[in-house]
Amino acid sequence: MITPLKRFSGGPKSIAMTAEEPSHQEQASERANQAFERLAEPFRRELKLHCYRMLGSVHEAEDLMQETYVRAWRGFDHFDGRGSFRAWLYRIATNACLDALASRKNLQRLLPDQRGAATAQMPDGAPAFAPAIDMAWLEPYPDQFLESIADDAPNPEARYASREAVQLAFVAVIQQLPPRQRAVLLLGDVLGWSAAETATLLGGSTASVNSGLQRARNTLAKRYPDGRPPATPPPDEAQKRLIRRYMQVWEGLDLDGFVELLKEDATLTMPPLRQWYAGRDAIRAFHRKVWKSFSGFRLLPTGANGQPAFALYGRNVTGGPWSAHSIHVLTLDRDRIAALTLFVKPDSPRLFEAFGLPLTLADAESS
Repeated sequence: MITPLKRFSGGPKSIAMTAEEPSHQEQASERANQAFERLAEPFRRELKLHCYRMLGSVHEAEDLMQETYVRAWRGFDHFDGRGSFRAWLYRIATNACLDALASRKNLQRLLPDQRGAATAQMPDGAPAFAPAIDMAWLEPYPDQFLESIADDAPNPEARYASREAVQLAFVAVIQQLPPRQRAVLLLGDVLGWSAAETATLLGGSTASVNSGLQRARNTLAKRYPDGRPPATPPPDEAQKRLIRRYMQVWEGLDLDGFVELLKEDATLTMPPLRQWYAGRDAIRAFHRKVWKSFSGFRLLPTGANGQPAFALYGRNVTGGPWSAHSIHVLTLDRDRIAALTLFVKPDSPRLFEAFGLPLTLADAESS
């Protein structure tokens, strides 16, 4: 539920609750609060997703969604009802995100394969393999927050279906766009708004919106030659077997079985590590080295960005606690894994909390 209006301060309906005030003022404030909640609450999840696409961070998206609702309540007097309340909220959310991006030192949250070439070097404890905590990395988005948001394109003008526009790779590539282009692309190609509607929301001319949209599309075309990300229908039976097998090989420390699940040209990225690996051989060599530090793994199935995902717990000593280690997001291509993105320490505790997952597992929970 939305925070009660009387907890906010500084808005036009803000009232000092004193014994001297007539009771009708309190009643009017409560009616305004209820009216705002009734209008705004249905859009909470889709606005949070919009903020995530703009910012690349589930944690920042939560903060900016809350900021949007504070701004919207403070400006509720100025909503005249002639336009769409949903569009009005999107204008506030988009501008809040643009303000947040303008205050950032780095405008982009990317993945390691967007920042440099793949490496063949193996981890050896050297500083080069220390987490790059000075960088803001892209974060995964829990599927539980996608519930009740339509999977289909909002209207015929939308270029992408919602399921395509939440994929990790898509969110990563739009982070390369300048903030305003990012907003124009999301409003036009994801939400299906016309250039005139987008210009009204963001300010500026229809021509400038069309120009920005075309530049954004050109950037995406470098990643998606067909002009759009591939459709990702729910996993078929072969992919469901692949997902089950992924859990089995990790928990069985079966390196050969794990590598067999990968495409020949599969990639492995592990933010906040800068290093990433391309190809089965490099990924095998990396895991052969790293798995020696663990006595075992346990995985819990989850979902992120509309893709199969797991929460991985590890322990270093037999009989020791199972501790949160990483969130694995799988990108599938038919019956193989095309890309693995492992969101690892030191960010994993915050991400486990965002996914509603415990930071440790007892043996009974992991069995």
